Amino acid sequence: MKITVETIVNAPVEEVWRAWTTPDDIKKWNAASDDWHTTRASVDLRVGGAFSSRMEAKDGSMSFDFAGTYTQVVPNQLIECSFGDRTLRVEFSPSAGGVTVRETFDAESTHSTDQQRDGWLAILNNFARHVQGKR
Repeated sequence: MKITVETIVNAPVEEVWRAWTTPDDIKKWNAASDDWHTTRASVDLRVGGAFSSRMEAKDGSMSFDFAGTYTQVVPNQLIECSFGDRTLRVEFSPSAGGVTVRETFDAESTHSTDQQRDGWLAILNNFARHVQGKR
């Protein structure tokens, strides 16, 4: 099953793309809630290149690595990747109101569809606030 979340970022597509693909930026926006943070990130933005983000609860109780491999990269337009046996497609679509960032990913079986949608959307909304706050 696929889940899709999206938001509009009021910034030029080049700024949106840069914030999505730069490790220092990723560490600033990649969390679903204030009690989590990303302590390190790496990006090798090319087909076959790897990415990784270390996500940790601020109280130290839990952590995990979100990591995978890029399978398609079209600058300022599209990123596709695989992580484990799942896939993610991120589309960047400029419009009059900014850039629509749409993520479509394979659901996992541990959490409900609603929990997954809400968590990914919270991160995506943090991303939009981060980019817009840099302007």
